Amino acid sequence: MAEMQYRKLGPTDLTVSVLGYGASPLGNEFREIDAHEGERTVHMAVDLGVNFFDTSPYYGRTLSEERLGRFMGHRRKRIVLATKCGRYGLDRFDFSAERVRASIDESLRRLRTDYVDLFQMHDVEFVDREQVLHEALPVARELQRAGKCRYVGITGLPLGILRDIAERAPVDSILSYARYNLMADDLDSDLRPSCQELGIGLINASPLHLGILTERGAPSWHLASADVRRAGERVAGLCRRRGFNVSQVALKHCYDYPHTASVLVGMSQCRHLERNLQAFRLEIPPGLLEEIRETVGDAHNQLWPSGLPENQDRP
Repeated sequence: MAEMQYRKLGPTDLTVSVLGYGASPLGNEFREIDAHEGERTVHMAVDLGVNFFDTSPYYGRTLSEERLGRFMGHRRKRIVLATKCGRYGLDRFDFSAERVRASIDESLRRLRTDYVDLFQMHDVEFVDREQVLHEALPVARELQRAGKCRYVGITGLPLGILRDIAERAPVDSILSYARYNLMADDLDSDLRPSCQELGIGLINASPLHLGILTERGAPSWHLASADVRRAGERVAGLCRRRGFNVSQVALKHCYDYPHTASVLVGMSQCRHLERNLQAFRLEIPPGLLEEIRETVGDAHNQLWPSGLPENQDRP
């Protein structure tokens, strides 16, 4: 099994595994899982060096937090634990000061711990950014001073609002998803420079473009256009012809990007963990990434809308 790699999360004192454990599947977010297998996977991940775990009350509508809290047990002290606040359902968002204060206490009870290492504002593009700036983040800093969280971050899909919030209020980390992988790389041009200038840790989620970069292809719920889905199929076919699994190539490509501290991958089975670890050993042959870029074509950096109209990235 590949030896785990670690990076500092920006200027914080958190050292996180390059492969991060995305805990949304523990909440049956995509399909019902075997809870016993999920527990074995959590234990195996920690034992093999995965130390960054990311969850949210939104995942499984609290089930992910509840299960992760139960599964961690004595391994909690070996885990850099991140959770979120502000999103509680498909269309349920509340970034008010009162709700943020209550949310962390609820999360701590479910996670069976007295603090989290990283407390994140979840999918900030769905609300008025002024509330995030003037209510949620100041309260999160209060909670930090109270010892309930060590650091504070924001998450979302559109890069512009993440950059704007970070430039107007101090945050320790930004989690962005589906913006750096084989289909998209605008995180590198549109967010990374600001993070480096401001001293903000960067976390990359959805290296498989929410399931597009798999042999199975895009799940039925995916919001990507038909052009993006077809491009993903072409990339998978290209990798197959070259003797590679597209998911392994996609993971290694993201692991190799030096400007993100961790790459979050959803896992609920030991075989998923083993496969994700194996990708560290993959050697991508010269020229393959260029071929993939040509194969993606016009679907490159073609994302889907998320959040309020005023919070969308402008083309």
